Amino acid sequence: MVEDQLIGRGIRDKRVLDAMGKVPRHLFVEEALRSRAYGDYPLPIGEKQTISQPYMVALMTENLMLKGSEKILEIGTGSGYQAAILAELCEKVYTVERIKSLALKARKNIDSLGYMNVAIKIFDGTYGWKEHMPYDGIIVTAGAPHIPQLLVDQLVVGGRIVIPIGDEFSQTLVRVEKGKDGIKTTNICGCVFVKLIGDLGWKE
Repeated sequence: MVEDQLIGRGIRDKRVLDAMGKVPRHLFVEEALRSRAYGDYPLPIGEKQTISQPYMVALMTENLMLKGSEKILEIGTGSGYQAAILAELCEKVYTVERIKSLALKARKNIDSLGYMNVAIKIFDGTYGWKEHMPYDGIIVTAGAPHIPQLLVDQLVVGGRIVIPIGDEFSQTLVRVEKGKDGIKTTNICGCVFVKLIGDLGWKE
């Protein structure tokens, strides 16, 4: 997976590659799908949600440009796989999931691997997690119709948000960098994610 799907497609951050090689992706999918866990595609995890393809996880993570001391907010815990990757790469991960059954399963997955630096909240992720702001980086693992201003507000100056922006069927992965005078956006690539459901995102 790391050689073919990540290095072969341009992922260069050694720390990201090491984390992707270390975290056992198959533990984050249903037992019946474990033989497909390392394939180059997303997989269903229940509740009409998915675990993103390995390349997309690595690409989004690389664009956060983590050094190791950061506090990161993730919107959309899902299976917990992305949070586990982040746990390898930064000091603290705060992750928000609106679906209780997924959040509980993710907590079990993360705990089973011994990660003590991941906090999970069951809540509408479009509001972020104000109690622990500001964050050095924010990663949004669902497609949003626009960049949520509340998330920008919860970011430090110099921090980054990686988020898919677009309509219900296709999006553009965007890196948002917050400066003293506003934000700068960089388009990374086209992508397709499930919808970011919430008061400040898509309605169900």
